[in-house]
Amino acid sequence: MSFSFDHLVIFLKKPEEAIQPLNEKRIHAINGGHHEKWGTYNSLSYFGLSYIEFLGIEDLTIAEKQENNRLVTEIVERLSRQGQEGPAKIAVRTRGIQQLSASLKAEGYIVYGPYPGERVRADGQIIKWSLLFLENEPNELTMPFFIDWEKSDEERLVELKEQGLINRHPLENLAFESVGFVVHDLEKSITKWGNLLNLEPGEEFLDAAMNARCRKLNLSGTSLLFCAPIGEGLAKKVLEEKGETPFLISLEGINQPDHLEMFGGIWRL
Repeated sequence: MSFSFDHLVIFLKKPEEAIQPLNEKRIHAINGGHHEKWGTYNSLSYFGLSYIEFLGIEDLTIAEKQENNRLVTEIVERLSRQGQEGPAKIAVRTRGIQQLSASLKAEGYIVYGPYPGERVRADGQIIKWSLLFLENEPNELTMPFFIDWEKSDEERLVELKEQGLINRHPLENLAFESVGFVVHDLEKSITKWGNLLNLEPGEEFLDAAMNARCRKLNLSGTSLLFCAPIGEGLAKKVLEEKGETPFLISLEGINQPDHLEMFGGIWRL
């Protein structure tokens, strides 16, 4: 079964407030829509089919009842109860999600779903999909969830362009290069995720800016970068404050020399 990166979820109290700061940096971002059955809403920034979703709680009473949707239970815990904004979880795109569910169960994973999802777009149209979640180990990096849009990538690309969701960034060559995760045990984490996604880890290297040992999984669409701190620095700071988590968003095509802290994460532009 093949997998592609779909999107990074960033929890924000007010997702709409991500749009102007990104647009000021010449990164195209727009309002998304409302998940009325889940009590959440979002804003979005697309880079081809890979995108960043800024997700917030619109109706806490509805959101607190969503026991099956592990993304919503997580945003209620982290955003509503802990007040913690920032990168939270990634979605991996696939087809045949029922088959994937059966396969993962056979391998010993605790699986939730697949569950149907839908979002009302700003123009009133309804978008539908299916979601599959995995149980997380306590105090470990939150596992990815899987999404099946029930359409080919080619069909979705055409539709998203027609809807204006995928639009040319003012910086024309902008691309979503990688999502970085900070972890305690580099080898354990990258082996676990590599086995899950059928990917062979790349060679280890030192990221001097993060002061961390890192290895990459070259997932189609956007790569996954795993980093374990080796001393004082940005990676260690995030690990101490938030635990194992996505923390680094790397975009290609801006070429700014510094790292920026935005929306609870570190952006490498």
